[in-house]
Amino acid sequence: MTQKFKTKITEMLGIEHPIICGGMQWISRAEFVAPVCNAGGIGFITAESLETPEDLKEEIKKIRGLTDKPFGINLSMIPEFGLPERTLKFCDVIAEQGVKIVETAGRSPEPLMPILKQAGITVIHKLTSVKHALSAQRLGVDAVTMIGFGSGGHIGNDNVASFILLAKAVAALDIPVIAGGGICNGKGFLAALAMGAEAVLMGTAFMMTKECRIHQNIKDRLLETSETDTALLLTTIMNPIRCIKNKLAEECLAIEAKGAGFEEIINTVAGGKGQLAYDGGDPDAAPIACGQIAGLIDEIKSIQQVVDDIIDDASQQLDRLNGLAVQ
Repeated sequence: MTQKFKTKITEMLGIEHPIICGGMQWISRAEFVAPVCNAGGIGFITAESLETPEDLKEEIKKIRGLTDKPFGINLSMIPEFGLPERTLKFCDVIAEQGVKIVETAGRSPEPLMPILKQAGITVIHKLTSVKHALSAQRLGVDAVTMIGFGSGGHIGNDNVASFILLAKAVAALDIPVIAGGGICNGKGFLAALAMGAEAVLMGTAFMMTKECRIHQNIKDRLLETSETDTALLLTTIMNPIRCIKNKLAEECLAIEAKGAGFEEIINTVAGGKGQLAYDGGDPDAAPIACGQIAGLIDEIKSIQQVVDDIIDDASQQLDRLNGLAVQ
């Protein structure tokens, strides 16, 4: 029998399933986020994918026409986007539009907290170390997402495996912890809950869905990607990002190995290359963020099917585990 998994996060956010699609640059727009919300989870529109605060306002109006379920906005606080002025303007729009959930990432959300908390917004901070999670808790965030070493995208510098990081965070924090990275099925979902997580966050698993706006060529390349087919870029500038191994990744690794400076390295991977590749379909033209979990995904499903399969699989695994208990 399919179970319902009620957690502190489902209650906090008003969602059916403790499954989150984190904000992804160039991907997380209204048409992609709404199906996650309609499937019972929650997704986040990535504000930094939009040109102006006015564009964000229009995107919020758009998603409200696509779902009546809770949704959130991701604020990726990374240096390339001219912080803090631009992000603070996005915060103003979020508050004005009555959005109640925000995901922050990239650096401390401290500059944003006064605006967000005054507006009664629930803040989930996404990070990669327990040390920084404790700092975020002191700032007043409502929950944290812990991103482990095998995750796609920016993974931090500590290189700690997801389930070690998760266990340490659950033990150290008083606020709900969300497990990020290394999850695409009910087994991983149930394991994360068993270790104390109140929800799971997935990126790669949702990226490889029918509703995701990236070109089919990129999806096909992701399907071919095994757990050993990713690379860590930008390690020499202390901002590692896990991507698939492709020509652009090899180029970046080569110049890093030669001791290239910050500007040359960033120019190799930045400049909107990701958006061009996602739209144009060249899987070698950009750094394509991808977690090691891609090695467990062999089918492009609908978002609804991804969520349903996780919950069904987790229910079956829970029954199996209960059957192992000896009275």
